Amino acid sequence: MEPSRPTRLPRAAPVPDHCGVIDDEQRTATDDRSHTRIERALVIAAHPDDIDFSCSGTVAVWSDAGVAVTYCLVTDGDAGGFDPAVPRSEIAGIRRAEQRAAAAHVGVEDLVFLGYPDGRLTVTLELRRDLARVIRQVRPDRVVVQRPVRDLASMYGSHPDHTAAGEAALCAVYPDARNPYAFPELADEGFAAHTVEEVWVIEEAAGEDPSAARDVDITATFDRKMAALRAHESQTAHMTGLEDMIGRWAGAQAKRARFPHGALVESFRALDTR
Repeated sequence: MEPSRPTRLPRAAPVPDHCGVIDDEQRTATDDRSHTRIERALVIAAHPDDIDFSCSGTVAVWSDAGVAVTYCLVTDGDAGGFDPAVPRSEIAGIRRAEQRAAAAHVGVEDLVFLGYPDGRLTVTLELRRDLARVIRQVRPDRVVVQRPVRDLASMYGSHPDHTAAGEAALCAVYPDARNPYAFPELADEGFAAHTVEEVWVIEEAAGEDPSAARDVDITATFDRKMAALRAHESQTAHMTGLEDMIGRWAGAQAKRARFPHGALVESFRALDTR
């Protein structure tokens, strides 16, 4: 399946990777980590709205710091929506438009839609190849993915499309995108192998390695995150108390990570993939 081609962006000036990130031993409003720098980030998610529910506050922090961020949406969300009066044939187009509008709120203009069917996503070689193609084209320093395993504590956080997209994305990072002999048709298309330096897994606990935790302060970008979520009208217009719900989630992450009272946080687990 051939993805739509993202517009190539000019190389941005490198910026510190910490951009709002606070280590477990540093729980103040500032951070002085500067051990790596990134220019490009790629966020891969199963559906339109997944990024905005999970990590668009972080995306806004990065965009503000000069990081060029690309979104890759694996499905068009054609099984979504809550208004039975809307023809099903129109849902995919509506959700693409909503995602573009949402992305604009957090500084993202470069989006790729792979067009896989919503609700039927599995980890196939075709999907791995298509994601490897996007990685080789965008050539990101960091890739953000959904959790590749089911969270038994949260059914909503374990949609099978999410876990499939997460696992396929990790396969695309390693070994597919970096191996010049994997999917040789990609080289024939002009996409050279690319090694991603780091993967961030959305809302994944760092486990026994606290140094893998990446907790991003989104207090200053929370309003833009909410504007992005509200742009998904087909998904959120019927939801009451949306801002309170998202605020509670982000506040709970801040409390867990020992941020100052009132802070809002999005959390990730970092994997070194160099």
